[in-house]
Amino acid sequence: MANLAQAKKRNKQNETRRERNRARKSLLKTRTRAFLDSIHDGDLDKAKAHFVALSKGLDSVAAKGTLHKKTAARRKSRLAKRLNAAAKS
Repeated sequence: MANLAQAKKRNKQNETRRERNRARKSLLKTRTRAFLDSIHDGDLDKAKAHFVALSKGLDSVAAKGTLHKKTAARRKSRLAKRLNAAAKS
């Protein structure tokens, strides 16, 4: 347990950031799941719409520092690869 006021404030800031980051990551997981489900169902129009929203979300989360920018880029690349493979077949 923190005793100094500075340490108490730091703990409070860390908790706030943790909750914010968890919410952002949860949103990304939800969007990813929706995207993958639409590909699995074979609905390419819906998958493209989900991909656009997911890409925007990944860029936003990376800009805010929750994810590293290269992690976001790698995820977008892998998801785009899946979308293109589904479009070909």
